[in-house]
Amino acid sequence: LFSVSAGQDIQGTSVIANLPFLMRQNPAETLRRVLPKVREVLHVAGVEMQLTAAVSFLTILHEESVSIHTYAHSFLQIILLHLEHRDAGVSNAWLETLLSVVEVLPTETLRHEILNPLVSKAQLSQTVQSRLVSCKILGKLTNKFDAHTIKREILPLVKSLCQDVEYEVRSCMCRQLENIAQGIGTDLTKSVVLPELIELSRDEGCSVRLAAFETLVNLLDIFDTGIFTPDQHLRFLEFYKKLCTLGLQQENGHNENQIPPQILEQEKKYTSVRKNCAYNLPAMIVFVDPKNFQLELYSTFFCLCHDPEVPVRYTIAICFYELPSLPDLIPALTAAEQRAAASLKWRTHEKLLQKYACLPHIISSDQIYYRFLQRMFTIMMTNKVLPVQKAASRTLCIFLRYNRKQEQRLEVIQKLIEQLGQGKSYWNRLRFLDTCEFIIELFSKSFFCKYFFLPAIELTHDPVANVRMKLCYLLPKVKSTLKIPEDKHLLQQLEMCVRKLLCQEKDKDVLAIVKRTVLELDRMEMSMDAFQNKFYEKDLLDQEKEREELLLLEMEQLEKEKQQEGRPVNEKTFEKKRRDIKTPTALPKSIPIAVPGPSSSTPSASKEIKKSKLIRSQSINNQAFHAKYGNLDKCASKTSTAAYTPSASGLAKTSMISLTDDSFRTRNATSLPPSFSPNTPLPSTSRGTGNSVDPKSSGGKDLPPRKATL
Repeated sequence: LFSVSAGQDIQGTSVIANLPFLMRQNPAETLRRVLPKVREVLHVAGVEMQLTAAVSFLTILHEESVSIHTYAHSFLQIILLHLEHRDAGVSNAWLETLLSVVEVLPTETLRHEILNPLVSKAQLSQTVQSRLVSCKILGKLTNKFDAHTIKREILPLVKSLCQDVEYEVRSCMCRQLENIAQGIGTDLTKSVVLPELIELSRDEGCSVRLAAFETLVNLLDIFDTGIFTPDQHLRFLEFYKKLCTLGLQQENGHNENQIPPQILEQEKKYTSVRKNCAYNLPAMIVFVDPKNFQLELYSTFFCLCHDPEVPVRYTIAICFYELPSLPDLIPALTAAEQRAAASLKWRTHEKLLQKYACLPHIISSDQIYYRFLQRMFTIMMTNKVLPVQKAASRTLCIFLRYNRKQEQRLEVIQKLIEQLGQGKSYWNRLRFLDTCEFIIELFSKSFFCKYFFLPAIELTHDPVANVRMKLCYLLPKVKSTLKIPEDKHLLQQLEMCVRKLLCQEKDKDVLAIVKRTVLELDRMEMSMDAFQNKFYEKDLLDQEKEREELLLLEMEQLEKEKQQEGRPVNEKTFEKKRRDIKTPTALPKSIPIAVPGPSSSTPSASKEIKKSKLIRSQSINNQAFHAKYGNLDKCASKTSTAAYTPSASGLAKTSMISLTDDSFRTRNATSLPPSFSPNTPLPSTSRGTGNSVDPKSSGGKDLPPRKATL
């Protein structure tokens, strides 16, 4: 007691800070002896002691050391006494404590101790600080009384403070209208609060208008569709349109260096306003009703799409997906593609076709098949711009990747082979090779080997040198799709085609590329049936692709059983498979290694590979770069009658080597790129350090069994 009354300020502050502890230990004695001394000291206390007292009183309330009735009798008058302290920080601290007390006080206590004195405190004759405190207390009291009491005693004070002469008071009261509206309900909000908000939104003070706008936004959830009168509805719509063009009327032709910094800063704020308007356009469409969009908001939408600032155009672009409904989406997409194709902006056309790749995740595969697939074929075969053709080819491959009907997939594959791979135009055959590259990237190795391997290598007999040259660049990727020993017969056919190119090629440019391709093929390591450390990640990726392709077949089978035979299908299993196709799951880190065929197939295959490697290395080393190809001609004549047999499956890998553009055709071997110069050796991928075409190193014991080279 001495520390509080006669001690130094720091001692008194310490006692007040420990007041919650004293209340827990001995509340009766603390209220009888300590609290009266604290009341006396607070009249002349400094800022620090006042803040400490406000915090201590709030702590006592939260800890419920005494009953609410006792707390109101002992502490409430002290709190009310210091609400209008000359220091703003102290006043706010006591106000926060009072607002917390209001939450727990009974209604009768609130009426007599707070509401009745508040009528005089909110009068215009009181100080600005007193009226600001009254605004915040009114916003808190609304939820504590019934609607009749609010309408009779509180709303008149609210109207008076909304029309106060000081803009600070109007702004503060405007921000409390949200709490008041939630307490009085929709009807009174429509008749009392909303007109005040409309009036405040036209206030001369900027802070008042901002507060009115923010309050309106926060109250949108409690408004129904009929709460606005036609005049109010039109006023809000015109206000939104005005914001969408804010700052555009002030544009001029001056250089930015000539504009004062204040003007530049203001223009940045205007840009931010228009950006937010663009972001909220979908909500405004709902506000005016989508049926009235063309009449009410299309001009605003057009203005935002052509805004001079990139952030505004970007924001309106990312809102496009919310504007159209799904039935109108497909005609709009096809019309947009036709307009892009008819224009001279081929880059726009290319980007549009690239973005079509997301359609399998939005619409069904049947809709894609009947509305977009044939268009992709037409673009690939008729368009004159190479990037556009490649974009259409890749998008078509993605459509094929997610098609859920085997019959449709086979039809698309047959069209690709017949119309492109076997087409009369060499340009179409070049596009077929581009498509093969995309197939290798997007599908599993087994898929490519089953449908596209043989049609691709048949182009080694193509009469056009450009096609043969492009195929030579693709051969390393083609070989990467093979697995030993499962695809041994496909590897033999690939080797035979390369030998024929070496023996029979007459074009010197193609022959130079063939020789470099032979060296690259010879240095490639073949993937085995089992997982290898070097190809582990690629094999995992390929296994995931193959798993998704099998899931598509299983999904189709389940749908057939459900629709045709009427057999019950487990919906959980069906949904799980559908999710697995859309979002592939991660594979486990440890996967059991299983090699198809008998257990002795791997050693025998290894021996055959070593023997074949030795023979081929000797043949290529002695004759491949000689002017005459007598021995190879004999070899080719013996194998030229071999027939191609369709089919095989394997696992695949995505190669990062991009094909050279179709415009690379040249008649001069010396004009080849430096990376294909005759004297530049290609990097070897084999584990040995010797020459890969050396017959001694080929037959050594250290040769890895998985290495099969040309």
